[in-house]
Amino acid sequence: MTSNASQTDDALTTAQRLIQGGDVQAALTAIEALPKDVKHSLMGTYMKGVCLRHLRDFAAAERVLLALVEQHPSYGRGFQELGHLYRDANMPVEALNAYGTACHINPGLKASWEGQKHLIGEDSPERASQISQRLEWLESLPPNLAASWDLLHEGKLLKAERLCRQFMQQNPQHIDGMRILAEIAVRNGVLEDAEFLLESAVTFEASHRQARIDYVQVLSKRQRFQKAVDEAKALMEQAPKNPQLQSLYAIQCMQLGDYETALALFDKILERVPHDPVTNVSKGHALKTGGRSDDAVAAYRAALDSQPFYCDAWYSLANLKVYRFDDAELAAMEALENNPHLGGQDRVYLQFALGKAYEDRKDYAQSFVHYAKGNAIKKAQLQYLAAGTTKECEEQIAACTPEVFARETGCKAPDPIFILGLPRAGSTLLEQILSSHSMIDGTLELPNVLSISGKLRRLGQRQGNKKYPFNLADLSPEQLTTLGEEYIRDTRIHRQSAPIFIDKMPNNFRHIGLIKLMLPKAKIIDARRDPMSCCFSGFKQLFAEGQMFSYDLEDIGQYYLDYVSLMDHWDTVLPGFVLKVQHEDVVADLETEVRRMLDFCGLPFEESCLEFHKTERNVRTPSSEQVRQPIFSTALEQWKHYEPWLGPLKAKLGPEWAAQD
Repeated sequence: MTSNASQTDDALTTAQRLIQGGDVQAALTAIEALPKDVKHSLMGTYMKGVCLRHLRDFAAAERVLLALVEQHPSYGRGFQELGHLYRDANMPVEALNAYGTACHINPGLKASWEGQKHLIGEDSPERASQISQRLEWLESLPPNLAASWDLLHEGKLLKAERLCRQFMQQNPQHIDGMRILAEIAVRNGVLEDAEFLLESAVTFEASHRQARIDYVQVLSKRQRFQKAVDEAKALMEQAPKNPQLQSLYAIQCMQLGDYETALALFDKILERVPHDPVTNVSKGHALKTGGRSDDAVAAYRAALDSQPFYCDAWYSLANLKVYRFDDAELAAMEALENNPHLGGQDRVYLQFALGKAYEDRKDYAQSFVHYAKGNAIKKAQLQYLAAGTTKECEEQIAACTPEVFARETGCKAPDPIFILGLPRAGSTLLEQILSSHSMIDGTLELPNVLSISGKLRRLGQRQGNKKYPFNLADLSPEQLTTLGEEYIRDTRIHRQSAPIFIDKMPNNFRHIGLIKLMLPKAKIIDARRDPMSCCFSGFKQLFAEGQMFSYDLEDIGQYYLDYVSLMDHWDTVLPGFVLKVQHEDVVADLETEVRRMLDFCGLPFEESCLEFHKTERNVRTPSSEQVRQPIFSTALEQWKHYEPWLGPLKAKLGPEWAAQD
């Protein structure tokens, strides 16, 4: 740490001690004397708001704290301090809203739960009981675990993990400690470790309901859907009228394509908890995936009828792509934008929905303002460094030389077709076209290749081992065959009866070397799209998870360049293994490109592939409604409407952009 940083920390610590000692005016004076960048930092602003509240200058405190949560909408303590302010100012409704937002962002904020409990009183006994249970759980946590839980939800994963592991060294079978470590693993993307921790937890204490719920959710994230359904069903059978467990089971049924069971359960929940917005949105997702878009709209609107500030529903309507907001809906969203009590994720949902609403009205300047705001908030919630992706791609190029592929290896099953590339490059359209063939099953964006690469990455972290991908050269043909067989076995649950299936995980482009070694008979299709079209389409899409590069124009431009560089490498060392399909060519001449893809896959032409929009199947990507329509060209140059604001993206793309212009 630099001396300046140390001095800054010392100054903030001094101010904090003055507040704790009751000398609030001296603390405020000390904060005002700080350098401008420190005074206006998150902690400087937060402590100034605390001081002003204690001095009962409520108007000034509110201005400071509202500016804080506007700039840092995922900072739970900012909303908690707003709650304290409104409580002290005798504004109970505002206080309750602020405390609720704080707990939604960071459920480890004990003072916010206590604030809600005091304000609710006896008016809502069911809600008061839930809050009491949460408080009892927080109070039961050992201090290290309570601090770790808090740090986890403030995004300080390294500190959270360090504290939790210190505790677990002395208490290796503590269930809540295992749950916290599992959640940290999930946030770090190490789902295999999270599953192991939670499987162990439910083995040690089968009656621990929350651990079992966590276990089901991690199984689902790993796309072990049948196991997740079985676990969720067993849990629900213990309390068959519990709405939370009914919802958990319904969502897992959706993952297996059992929408009838899911919808029946959602309706049961809504009978018991009428107008519940969370359930209505889940119901809408089930209807949307099954192609019942009108019914999905009705479900999303039902969620908004009960809670207009439930922004997931606004975004879900926008994410239908074919939905258009009317004037009243736009006005309602605009009014919500000024609501200071919206948390970070709700603000993200709202901004992307407003971006789509103004886009449909051809007000592209205002549309971009909202897309940019939503992306900025989302990026602030993440810990993405573009240099990490660049390094990863460079390592693939360095490690995967022609010599690595000069041997016979892997499982010879010809089953998978990998469609990969960047999100929003047209891969869902290609999947819909190919899965309309009688010999091909469409599935999902399967995580199996990423999971296997993660296993090899962890193997490379052991002392004395080469790191991934350099350790690919050291794997024996037998080991690579086993990995290929594991992939075929573990993906079977997603297939139906066709001999060929599609894996549409876009990020697999980083692991084509691994795919070639473990599945040498696989087919790979690179879904390519004009760089400006592709990158901007990604920028205005809010992804459910992953794709952390997509929330900044420079980051997404760099990601595209890394992708192109790596794909050029695969074409050099594995000539003919990858078929590049340009989205613009598919739009211009569908039949030629369909025949080209089928020839590459060794399959006969079928007319049904040209009528892909008539194929009835569940589609779970943002393009679900678009691929149920005939092919269209209106989106090819959509980015040009936003060109005045895309300078950073153009500058980053550089020569690649110039080559496509």
